[in-house]
Amino acid sequence: MKRPLPHFSQINALQFVTFRTLDSVDEFVRLMQESELDESNKQFGIDQYLDHSDSGRILDADLIDLTQLYCHNLSPEYYQLIALSVMPNHVHILFEQRQDLDVIMQKLKGGLARLINKRLQWSGPLWEKNYFDKAIRSERHFRSTYRYIKNNAVAAGLADADRRFWGLYG
Repeated sequence: MKRPLPHFSQINALQFVTFRTLDSVDEFVRLMQESELDESNKQFGIDQYLDHSDSGRILDADLIDLTQLYCHNLSPEYYQLIALSVMPNHVHILFEQRQDLDVIMQKLKGGLARLINKRLQWSGPLWEKNYFDKAIRSERHFRSTYRYIKNNAVAAGLADADRRFWGLYG
């Protein structure tokens, strides 16, 4: 298996991050992760698959609200939250870093895992160990990423799509 690329971290950088539930990582996702595709195309293919997969689907009903509230509560100490989409088995988040990315992700995934495990009366790992991050490099890239996050639940045909998105710019 190929090693993942190192994560880019820079204070005040705009970051697009996706992380997914551990149980969503089935054979299709593993094969995509091991494929020769570049990281962006690999992630896009995985996201498209996960948008319609029931694997690891736990982020529904009150867990949408719990996830959004927790993500909001980390702003502005860890990051300045810009946009968020809570999909059934993964989360897309766009923010401006206030701390190192590894610190943000440890706080984000660790804190959410504790809260969700407590709510579901589960224990053990909740999230896939790795995550996808992409530094925003231009205004055009920012706009397309924001639109992607905003429209992800709608494009997936989720009945509660309006509830799953939060963004600074509506």
